[in-house]
Amino acid sequence: MSQESTVPGEVVETAEIPEPGAVTIVVPTFNESANVRQLLRQITEAVPARVPCEVLFVDDSTDDTPEVIEKAAQDCPFPVTVLHREEPVGGLGGAVVEGLKAATSDWIVVMDGDCQHPPSLVPDLVATGERANAGLVVASRYIKGGSRAGLAGSYRVAVSRGATWLTKALFPRRLHGISDPMSGFFAIRRSAVTAEVLQPLGYKILLELAVRSRPRTVTEVPFVFQDRFAGESKSTAQEGLRFLRHLAGLRAASPVARMIGFGLIGLTGFVPNLLGLWALTAVGMHYVPAEILANQLGVAWNFVLIEHLLFRERRRHRRWWDRAGRFALLANADLVLRIPLIAVFVHQLHLGVLSATALALVTTFVLRFVATEALVYLPRRAGEKPERDGRTARRAV
Repeated sequence: MSQESTVPGEVVETAEIPEPGAVTIVVPTFNESANVRQLLRQITEAVPARVPCEVLFVDDSTDDTPEVIEKAAQDCPFPVTVLHREEPVGGLGGAVVEGLKAATSDWIVVMDGDCQHPPSLVPDLVATGERANAGLVVASRYIKGGSRAGLAGSYRVAVSRGATWLTKALFPRRLHGISDPMSGFFAIRRSAVTAEVLQPLGYKILLELAVRSRPRTVTEVPFVFQDRFAGESKSTAQEGLRFLRHLAGLRAASPVARMIGFGLIGLTGFVPNLLGLWALTAVGMHYVPAEILANQLGVAWNFVLIEHLLFRERRRHRRWWDRAGRFALLANADLVLRIPLIAVFVHQLHLGVLSATALALVTTFVLRFVATEALVYLPRRAGEKPERDGRTARRAV
């Protein structure tokens, strides 16, 4: 055992990290050239003496960040590798997934490249995971000893807290025991994650990991969120929208949730349908062709929402015009099928008109949902692997 003090006058017992606990530090970067030297200097001062390490930058930059890493790595007593992606698929989360696939150590620590995550905590994350036999160790700002001090301004604090509350409300079981699901600083065992099941979108890769591939045992350590060393935050309104789309995609991962979402989106389609019907009849069109055309507005509205909120991960299986045509065909077939069904329920099952109509609506809804999944967004066949991006260059520096 080694002794380490984190508070003046207080001595804390920590376990020595065994040699197999070597760590790969994955750092996703986007135009962070001004922070690279400082980050590598902090890692050099805090990590190698306590745990063997390597640093893997997964870089989406459009500036000279890869060249700066190469020069700064010459002074590092540990291996430094750069994976430069020409196409930043999945954003920062996609970069982290590339790093998870490329890492070779037993433990992988994910941290930002702007020096807001203190490298001095890396050995403690790994040691805590070893002691607790955990698969995931989260550095949290929201447990005793942690702080979000580095968040600039009350607006960012409010957004962070709101996002944390929303994710925990949507995924109470999956996020049980994780106080800071928005954290970008965590350690995970390489054996505890299956990178192929991850479908990241934007910044919040920990949320993606916890929901799709959560290890059985999770623990946390507190950390103080630091001020950014240089440059500006990459958080934008566009990233906020990507985060909301990501949340919707994660929540719709189960068939039951997708069916509920499918129904709710269908209900919102009445708004453009009725507005279109009002506009067309107002200019003198007969109500029958007006109803047919207005229904297409509702179909288009539903298609756009379903594409982006429910089936984002399956859009690659068909071209958009193919998906749109199939979806429109199914949506309009729903109208054609409903009338004969009502007649069958009335004459064969002897139901009242209202009861028959309600049962027909439910029946055609379920059939349309099943057909949409099977015929429009056909899932990937078992054993078929997603195509790897051929434009990722790996460089050891």
